Amino acid sequence: MSTTLDQLSQLKQFTTVVADTGDFESIREFTPQDATTNPSLILQAVSKPEYDHLLQKVLTDLGPDASVESVIDQVLIAFGLEILKIVPGRVSTETDARLSFDMDGTIKKGRELIALYEKNGISRDRILIKIASTWEGIKAAEVLEKEGIHCNLTLLFSLVQAIACADAKVQLISPFVGRIYDWFKATNKREYTGAEDPGVQSVTTIYNYYKKFGHKTEVMGASFRNISQIIELAGSDLLTISPALLAELKNNTGTVERKLNEADAKASDLEAVQLDEKTFRYLLNEDAMATEKTAQGIRAFSADIVKLEKLIASKR
Repeated sequence: MSTTLDQLSQLKQFTTVVADTGDFESIREFTPQDATTNPSLILQAVSKPEYDHLLQKVLTDLGPDASVESVIDQVLIAFGLEILKIVPGRVSTETDARLSFDMDGTIKKGRELIALYEKNGISRDRILIKIASTWEGIKAAEVLEKEGIHCNLTLLFSLVQAIACADAKVQLISPFVGRIYDWFKATNKREYTGAEDPGVQSVTTIYNYYKKFGHKTEVMGASFRNISQIIELAGSDLLTISPALLAELKNNTGTVERKLNEADAKASDLEAVQLDEKTFRYLLNEDAMATEKTAQGIRAFSADIVKLEKLIASKR
């Protein structure tokens, strides 16, 4: 392969590149296919002066008597609508992380968010509802998928979570490469690079399992700490990447080679795993990293929703 292409352009030959941001200008700059948001990214964006007009418009349109919950939903949709004007594909919009153990509440919220998008003329095929990869979240996604509401299962750190998502026939999963790396680096007090990175290995195993056993759920690596992790996962169905790392890839011309492919996946020695709720909970509990990082992620996203609520209350 010619190295005259930058690494981002090379990566796009193997993998669908997604922008992990709520910043419109960053999305325009890197021309991704899709974009993902989460409560932390929306909080960062809505705190910037250049996006205050979106919040103000929502507050004006809904009036002073609107609940904070409805304001937040409309803010999420407002950002999603703007992003969909830029990307040709899909946007991921996250449900309230405080619903992570509430199957019925998650289903209700997913339906509400899709209804708001459809009210604004957006087809549900362009939306992914982001839900935490708890047992309740996965079961909620299973119900929503049967209604044609496609889901992105996030805060995913283990093969057992990925298998449960595939069994539920969810559209897409977002295994968190960087946070897995963080845990092993802190726990083992050592650095990891290249293919030995535990986050890279986790996504590789999930990709191989899906392709070997014919699961249609898309794999989108997420939460990267460096471009080495991204390059090692070239060939994954999708990768969602922050603006800073997109810029680094765009400014580098080193060779990017396909690392993940179906042929290698089908030749792997992975064995099929049968899951029910008890087995899922036990295997997840046996994985200290996945248990800790899932819980930590839910706490962090929940805290940012509370901060967003306070920010909105201060603007009213």
